[in-house]
Amino acid sequence: MESPEMVFTLAYLLFCVCFLLTPTEFRSAGITVQGLFSGWLGSEDLDFVRYHTRRTTTTMVVHALLPLGYYIGMGFTVPKAQLFYFHKASDSWRMYLLVSLIVPACLGTLGFFWSRNGWGNHPLARALARHVSSSMSWRIAAVSLNTEFRRIDKFATGPPEARVIVTDSWVVKVTPYKVNVAQQRDIHLTLIESRQHSLSPETSSAIQFLTIRVVSITPGVPAFDIRLNSTEYGELREKLHAPIRNARNVVIHQTLSDLFLEAFKTQVELNDCYYMPVGQPQETEPCIGCMQVPATVKLHKQCDGNAEGECQTCFCRPMWCLTCMGKWFASRQDQQHPEVWLSSRAPCPTCRARFCILDVALVR
Repeated sequence: MESPEMVFTLAYLLFCVCFLLTPTEFRSAGITVQGLFSGWLGSEDLDFVRYHTRRTTTTMVVHALLPLGYYIGMGFTVPKAQLFYFHKASDSWRMYLLVSLIVPACLGTLGFFWSRNGWGNHPLARALARHVSSSMSWRIAAVSLNTEFRRIDKFATGPPEARVIVTDSWVVKVTPYKVNVAQQRDIHLTLIESRQHSLSPETSSAIQFLTIRVVSITPGVPAFDIRLNSTEYGELREKLHAPIRNARNVVIHQTLSDLFLEAFKTQVELNDCYYMPVGQPQETEPCIGCMQVPATVKLHKQCDGNAEGECQTCFCRPMWCLTCMGKWFASRQDQQHPEVWLSSRAPCPTCRARFCILDVALVR
C-alpha cells in the first residue's frame, strides 16, 4: 500500500503541472491565474497593457508560491512530521521551508517595485518606452496598443497565456511571465523552422507549426520567435506589412481554401480585364465584403456567347475585392468535392446571376 506522502506528492505534482500548463479542463473550470484573479487583473479588452502588467506579475508570484503550498499540504497529510512546528521539523524540511518563503518574498518585492510609478517600472512598460522618443511617455505607446487591440480586425492565435497578436502597428507575443512587443514598421521577419506533427488533438489529422523570428531595428528591443499553425500563415501574412523571408525554403502546408484562393487569383489575373466605361467614376468603392480595400473585380460574362451556357450576365457595379470574391466562390461549392471547384459556378453575391471563374475580371 502506498504511503500518504507518496499519494499527496503525486497528486500535488499533477496539479502543479496542470496549473502551469493549463489544459482545456483547467481553463474551462477557471483554475488559472486569469480566472482566479480576474477581479484584480481587470479587462484585457479595455486596457491590454495594464492587464498584462498585472497578469505577468501575479503569475510570477503565484507560481513561486506552489512549493510553499506543497509544504502546507504535506503538513496536513503527515502530522507526525510536525511541519507546522519549525523547531521540531527535520533539517531538510526547515531548509525547504526557508527557500519556499524566500523565493516568493523576493519575487513579491520585485512585483511591488514593478507596480510603482503606475506600473512604469514593469518590463512591458520599459519595452514600450523604447518605441517612443526619449521625451515622450511610454503611455503613448500603451494607448496605441490598447486602441488597436480593441479592433476586431486584429490577428490573434494561441491560448490566453501564450498568444500571438498582430495589430495594424504592433506584433505582440504573450507568455506567462513576459510580453514581447515590436512595431511593424521596424521589424524584419524570417521563417526559421517548421515542425510536422502526425496527429492534432483538435482536428485528429496532421498539423504543421511554423516558427517566425521577429527582429526589430529599434535599439534595445530583443528579437523573439512567434509560433503558429501553418493554416493561419495566410491570415498572418495579410495582416503584416513587412514580408516574411523564407531563407530555409520551408514548405508551408496551406489549407484547401488557401490553395484554392491562390489558384483563383492566378486564373483571374489571366482573364481579360474590365475597363470602366467613359463617363463613369474611375475610382471604385470599398469592398463590401471586408471594407478594407477598394473593390477590384467585376463579374463580366466572357466564358461563352452572351446568350449561351449556364453563366448569366451580371449588371452589378464593382463591389468586391478579388480575395473576398474568391472566398465567396469557394463557400458556394460542394465541400466534399474540391476537385471540381475550378470548373464550377456560383451565384453573384448581390444579384444571384450565375458565373464561373472565367467571368471574374479585374477592374482597370
